[in-house]
Amino acid sequence: LGRFELSGIPPAPRGVPKIDVSFDIDANGILHVTAKDQSSGRSSDIRITNEKGRLSKADIERMLAEAEQFKQADEAQRERVTARNRLENYAFSVRSAIADAGNSKLSSEDAEKAKTATQEVLDWLDCSQLAEKDEIEHRLSEVQSVCSPIMAKLHGSTSCGGAGGQSSGCSGSGPTVEEMD
Repeated sequence: LGRFELSGIPPAPRGVPKIDVSFDIDANGILHVTAKDQSSGRSSDIRITNEKGRLSKADIERMLAEAEQFKQADEAQRERVTARNRLENYAFSVRSAIADAGNSKLSSEDAEKAKTATQEVLDWLDCSQLAEKDEIEHRLSEVQSVCSPIMAKLHGSTSCGGAGGQSSGCSGSGPTVEEMD
């Protein structure tokens, strides 16, 4: 239908660039596509008119029916990709926090344990491109069970028993939570 390019986006870490893309169809069947980079303010757009050689009304109806037919599969894929990204981001953030801290706040045993756990998860992600959402979420909970106590030590948190991480005997520096009826 058409093509345009949004260039001049400054380099940034994965997940940081924010690009808004909007699709508008007016009453005459003209499609307006706009893309805008939030950090630099650069934008680009294209106007696609309904000229000869384009899709017929029957083709459009058929495509809409197919889109509706595959909507559920698309949603499952979207959830799988979201879970995969969440796991990958968690592993990279733990790895980065461990590297930034060095040996100042963590024992070498804890640092090695976290590095090993995150590397195993990243290797598994590379080998398991078609893993289902449930498998990915299970791996996330596994790596969190290993890394969360280490990250708590790293950030200087104290572990307290009881619901919500608080108990009457906890002498943590954070606020206390008291239940009221």
